[in-house]
Amino acid sequence: MSLTVLAAGPLFESSTKTAYVIARAVDYVGTTLFFGGIAFVALLWPAGARVPAARRLLATAWVLGLAGTLAAIGLEGAWAEQLPPSGAFRWTVIKQVLALDFGREWASKALLWLLAGVVLADLLGRGERAATSLAWRVGALAVGAGSVRIIGLTGHSHDTDHPALSQVADFVHLTAISLWIGGLATLLLGVLPRRRPEELRAVVPGYSTLAMLCVLSVVASGTVMAWQLLGGVNALVDTTYGRLLLTKLLLLGVILFAAWCSKTWVAHRLDFAVVLRGEAATVRPFVYSVAAETALVLLVLTTASFLVTANPGR
Repeated sequence: MSLTVLAAGPLFESSTKTAYVIARAVDYVGTTLFFGGIAFVALLWPAGARVPAARRLLATAWVLGLAGTLAAIGLEGAWAEQLPPSGAFRWTVIKQVLALDFGREWASKALLWLLAGVVLADLLGRGERAATSLAWRVGALAVGAGSVRIIGLTGHSHDTDHPALSQVADFVHLTAISLWIGGLATLLLGVLPRRRPEELRAVVPGYSTLAMLCVLSVVASGTVMAWQLLGGVNALVDTTYGRLLLTKLLLLGVILFAAWCSKTWVAHRLDFAVVLRGEAATVRPFVYSVAAETALVLLVLTTASFLVTANPGR
């Protein structure tokens, strides 16, 4: 099911809802790139805290996350009141949203983004010393876990027969996606362009293992969530939510193929690339594979932003 076909349905029933979906997508991208990138630096590449490309990626992700969160608060209210997108800037609309569970949850998320700014500022200021500090890691973990949990609170995990199980699956799903996507982007934009043999040898195998664990977690938790929400295979083709989910699954299948290509390169070509001191022609196939994974996973995030505004029963 293409996005062009979906545009004819209720997902794009108004410009305000479209803007709201975009705001959610921006928030998702910022969240995954920021917290996944932070985890990548802390666990696999502390020296990356001093690399300009990695620092720019984290700063950009922070801006996207905060902007998407703030925009979603106002646009949720404007959509509910059937106002144009400009209505999102009215204080009366924002005030009404803040009186609801969604508004309070996302206001908390905005505050967490401010705390994430403190985490980022410390990393940019102290570099590797911050990335390897226990206190900094605990702070980053707390802010990241809180942000991921709030995203789950505004999803469909409460709309199931077993909400506790769905919420656990949702948290695992979002955490694994963040580690996977943020790691991919940091690897693609930070590590690979430098082509330093010692970094390739130290970072790439570790991320390959982490990515494999994330993929398994995404598939397992996604299966639990889909079954809880849809209740049967027929709903995949009979409902808009199901068709969106099917689109996401098809994209995930292509991503898994790209991930398999990346893992094959790591298993058979990494040592050769290190011996050749990161020679561009040797590393290039891996770069293409990682770039394809990153682009496709960002499409999956966009699809996820449609899913949170779609009714699982329709």
